[in-house]
Amino acid sequence: MSNIKLIIEERPANIGNFMVGRLLPFREKRMVGPFAFIDHMGPAAMKDHQNLDVPPHPHIGLSTLTFLFEGEITHKDSLGSDVVIKPGQVNWMTSGSGIVHSERTPDYLRHTDKMLHGLQIWVALPKNLEQMDPSFFHADEAEIPSWTENDVNFKLMAGEAFGRKSPVPVYSPLYFLELKSTNRQKINIGNNLFGESALYILEGAIESDGHLYEPKLILIANDARLCEFTMHENTTIYIFGGDAFPEERFIYWNFVASDRVLIENAKTKWLEQTFKPVPGETDFVPLPNQNAPKH
Repeated sequence: MSNIKLIIEERPANIGNFMVGRLLPFREKRMVGPFAFIDHMGPAAMKDHQNLDVPPHPHIGLSTLTFLFEGEITHKDSLGSDVVIKPGQVNWMTSGSGIVHSERTPDYLRHTDKMLHGLQIWVALPKNLEQMDPSFFHADEAEIPSWTENDVNFKLMAGEAFGRKSPVPVYSPLYFLELKSTNRQKINIGNNLFGESALYILEGAIESDGHLYEPKLILIANDARLCEFTMHENTTIYIFGGDAFPEERFIYWNFVASDRVLIENAKTKWLEQTFKPVPGETDFVPLPNQNAPKH
């Protein structure tokens, strides 16, 4: 019997001047553990006159995780953080009660041809920490636990798994793993995962229970064991999940909360522009049409 409960295909979504592939939320599966939102950015070839420019916008009730495969993004936020995110690094911003940030092509790349490719992820905060103070953490690639087993390279970008722990400060039990194979290889996750679990195929293919699965798919497992599957050669997958929360999470625009009142308060605050601003930035993303469909 297959351990795959649901297959989610990437859907195109517009985030301003940039198209992405939306993976979560999905109508039949809003979250996987605490993971509430995943966008696959690119791969996008950008000419010398094309740049990523996402003006300041707010978040509440979550941590954002940005992980790039190619390209660079300048992250600035209302805490005063000003960091260029490069491939292999983990950019982890926790909004808590509220934070504002912008994402742009770095100045030194704005007049050159460039690529941009990566994942942007939202991880909901547990109810008792939804209103915590905002914080920011940035990990270089060398700080991320990595190891090799049977020609498969593992990286643990966030959380705990396989007896290892990422330095990224997560606020509930979770994991976000990268597996890269050079040769065809059978994988048995065993009891190394917990909670709800899903697998995203970036490139290559995997086989499970006689079925072939190719890129741009998320496979939702019946349980965290994920059973056994075969990675084809030159395949990259991401496994993510963790303990689900007992309460539902509501999502409106960039706001995630267990109580709609928190979202309404954040909407009012953004309309009135009373969030702490990003130093040196004056433009902003307006609140979407109140009648617009929610995520």
